[in-house]
Amino acid sequence: RKAILPVAGLGTRFLPATKSIPKEMLPIIDKPLVQYAVEEAIDIGVTEIIFITSHAKKSIESHFLPNKDLEESLRNKSEAEYIDLINPKQFENIKFTFVNQEEQKGLGHAILLAEDYLNDEDDAVAILLPDDLYISSGKSCLQTLADIYLETSNSVIAINQVPNKKLSSYGVIDPIKISEEIYEINQIVEKPKLGDAPSNLAVSGRYILKTEIFNHLKNIGTGSGGEYQLTDAIKDLISSEKVLAATYKGKKFDCGSKEGYVKATLSLAMLDKDISKDIKQSLESLLSWNLYI
Repeated sequence: RKAILPVAGLGTRFLPATKSIPKEMLPIIDKPLVQYAVEEAIDIGVTEIIFITSHAKKSIESHFLPNKDLEESLRNKSEAEYIDLINPKQFENIKFTFVNQEEQKGLGHAILLAEDYLNDEDDAVAILLPDDLYISSGKSCLQTLADIYLETSNSVIAINQVPNKKLSSYGVIDPIKISEEIYEINQIVEKPKLGDAPSNLAVSGRYILKTEIFNHLKNIGTGSGGEYQLTDAIKDLISSEKVLAATYKGKKFDCGSKEGYVKATLSLAMLDKDISKDIKQSLESLLSWNLYI
């Protein structure tokens, strides 16, 4: 029932835009990137979103808390149809918790900060990296993981195939195939050197982990990049119990990169019935230009 969203990163790849705007608040069409992850979590039944954030990202907190002044203003201007956009009904019974990460020490350190906000009734927790945006016509990526967890009671993480030249940017699994979509993780390697990757299946930003992961997070030291890596805690967890990995039906966009962010924006624009026709015509026109810079 609880999901952890780490959002304390600096967003340096999007400077100068992220000098004053958190990268997670950059819009994909008309909705902040982070909201897509929040909605994905709520759709599987999550009732509390735990943001691991920083003092410089107050706009994230402002976005998810009700804005009664703006709501009243819209009502007075006879624009009540916009109220559900700023104070969505699906957020009404959701608890939003904000935990300050004073010093960035890696994803593992960020996740560990959420431990104090769990209780004995929480047997597992969802973790979503908002930089990764998933688009699916059917079951969401997180729903796929939730179904597997409910069926097996095993921790499960999302994976996808990554070109060999990009594997050094990801955690990569050594898989034991169970079915076409599900694998048992034999081992996991964080950011392997070219040629050392055990497969081309990389961890991809969605996890449902049993709460035992917090004990393992306390046991790890610094890893890749001198940071506390969630991957190392998962590796430690594998030594004591089965951890699964699953592919998913849909498309993933790495919106932490400029290329992925633009692709996500264009893809969602093409799915928006109000603007898709004009966007398609504009793209065709742009592709016919001869640009010299």
